[in-house]
Amino acid sequence: MDIKTPIRLNGARLARAPVASALCALALFSALAPPPAAAGTVQQEVLLYTRITGVPPTAAILSQIQAAAGNDTTVAALAVQQPSFYNVTLRNIFAAESNRDGSVFVPLNDYIATAIGMVRDDVPYNTALSADILYTVSGTNPGAAANSNAHYAAADAANVDLSAKLVKTTQTAAYAYPGVAVAGLITTRAGAIQHFDAGTNRRGYNINIINQTCHQMENITDTSLPSDRIRQDVAASPGGDSRVRLQSCVGCHSHMDPMASAFAYYDFDETGGAMVYTAGKVQPKYFINATNNPYGYVTTDDSWESRMRLGGADMKIFNFDATLPGKGNGAQSFGQEIAQSDAFASCQATKAFKAVCLRAPSSKNDVGEIGMLAAHFKTSGYKFKSVFVEAAAYCTTGPGVTP
Repeated sequence: MDIKTPIRLNGARLARAPVASALCALALFSALAPPPAAAGTVQQEVLLYTRITGVPPTAAILSQIQAAAGNDTTVAALAVQQPSFYNVTLRNIFAAESNRDGSVFVPLNDYIATAIGMVRDDVPYNTALSADILYTVSGTNPGAAANSNAHYAAADAANVDLSAKLVKTTQTAAYAYPGVAVAGLITTRAGAIQHFDAGTNRRGYNINIINQTCHQMENITDTSLPSDRIRQDVAASPGGDSRVRLQSCVGCHSHMDPMASAFAYYDFDETGGAMVYTAGKVQPKYFINATNNPYGYVTTDDSWESRMRLGGADMKIFNFDATLPGKGNGAQSFGQEIAQSDAFASCQATKAFKAVCLRAPSSKNDVGEIGMLAAHFKTSGYKFKSVFVEAAAYCTTGPGVTP
């Protein structure tokens, strides 16, 4: 089943535990409850575990939690080993990222599986938009294919435990992509559909800004940036008034168009159901409506440039890595630019915070916590699991218990 095909809306992945098991756990908790002075500690640890996994602990797990009461790290480490952390918590996050509508009502696909696998295996997550990586599901037929989602749909239908069955491979091996065309989650099949299907490939920039930096395009405008790389389809005088272009259009297109050139060789073939990469040949979609402004920029290759580095009001909104050149060719180097930014680290921290705290950061303490989570995410080698652990501890046993 293709993720573009209408599907039965059976809801997002819900955290489910057998009723008998849950009742048993609650009964055991009551029976083994410690003296009142320490009760809050055990209760908080149970809450920490539940926030990460989405399910109450079984009787066996509850015993381990009680033994570790007061040690948040031990309880959190136990939680991220549970299948529900991967099958529920992570899946719902990455499902929404894997389609242009931001819906969790989609079948399992290669984007979701790959992102979950990277978190499970502690693969540095700052490579998520550039690495030659793909996760498939062991023991599932048919095999993964560049032109079909059948492999992942079959695993979904079988209710496969992703925490145990995901297998790491590469897109060059499984999909026979040339190495130069691979860019992590961007070029998974689900990623290619949302980034490159129809349109003008500006969506490839837009969606990554939204999903990976947590910024909305309409809030990133800078009319002070050079406009020399704005494409021909952006009218010079919208509605006959050039001031509209200068005061509005330029604000977004001045930084979007130079970055979207990274995807000049990409398309998605709806008929064949697969990503298309034409090395050295710019896709025709880059020349749509060229008569709107014949003097606009003509895309000749896949070179891109990060104009947000040049200055202006929003220069520090992403805080791109100063060790990178801020320009390059193709989707892979584009992905590195985004994933090495401070905004990327902060965004991943925010995703984890929302998932386990069940709210968006709002207070001054919350904002400070996001900063600390992002900083540790980077210094820990971009191990994403640790962000969930720390965020859950903050919201259940630390200063973030109340906003």
